[in-house]
Formats: sequence, structure tokens, C-alpha cells
Amino acid sequence: MSSEGIEGKELVKVEELTPSSRGVNIIVKVVSKSEVRNVVGRGGSHRVADALVGDETGCLYLTLWDDNIDQIEEEDTIRVTNGYVNLFRGNMRLNIGRYGSFEVLETSPITEVNTENNLSSKRYEQERRYRPYQPRYGGRRYQRRRY
Repeated sequence: MSSEGIEGKELVKVEELTPSSRGVNIIVKVVSKSEVRNVVGRGGSHRVADALVGDETGCLYLTLWDDNIDQIEEEDTIRVTNGYVNLFRGNMRLNIGRYGSFEVLETSPITEVNTENNLSSKRYEQERRYRPYQPRYGGRRYQRRRY
């Protein structure tokens, strides 16, 4: 049940999202927002918070970073453009990312959020990021040569 967005981009519903969804265009309502946490990563120190967002088909957590945290409040309805879904500790998260954007809508097409179908509470098998360790050069370390 996808519909066309204002700019011609196809809007999806929460229940249609999968752990590998990319280029997500969706309208969701913010149910709640977690406390802000400080994390230290490769790019230095960042603020991060999670917002439970959804529509009439389901809900999931949206990860908010730094300045985006202050732009979204509970009960806001937002349109995410070019977002993506990833797995964090085996649970689905919606992300805005570097190439995505969002805007807070004045009027909300969403009247009620289905919190019974929480996609972030379902566990998914996460693919390994790194290959298992394999020793170089055939793995025969420190063996004597026989002549």
C-alpha cells in the first residue's frame, strides 16, 4: 500500500521496511524520545538519542545524532527522505544518514501509531562484518625446513 509523495518519491509504510531497506521515503509520527547519550567514535564525541516513530502499520526506533536531536519533539510528524535501515545489536533502526534528510510536517496524516507491531523489538541475524582470522602465508609459522 505505497503512495506517492509530494515530490513524486514513493512513500513506504513501516511494516514494509526490512533490515536491508535503502532509499527510504516515509512519513512517521514521533511517539517518544530517549535521553541523550554521549558516545565517542572515530569522528570524536557525539550526542545520540533514539526516537520511537511509527504509523498505523507499526513502529521502530529512529536514531538521531547531534543537532537532529533538538529539531524533533514528541508528537511531531516527520517526513524522512532517502533514509536507510540497519541493524544495531540485531534490532532494526531507521537512520537519516549523511545523504538523507527530514522535515517536520505542519499537519499530520497519521492519527494513531501502532505500537503493537514494533519492528525494533524483533531480533534479526546480523551478518559478520569481518572475515574470520586466517593466518598469512599458509599458517605454518616457525616450522623448520627439512633439507
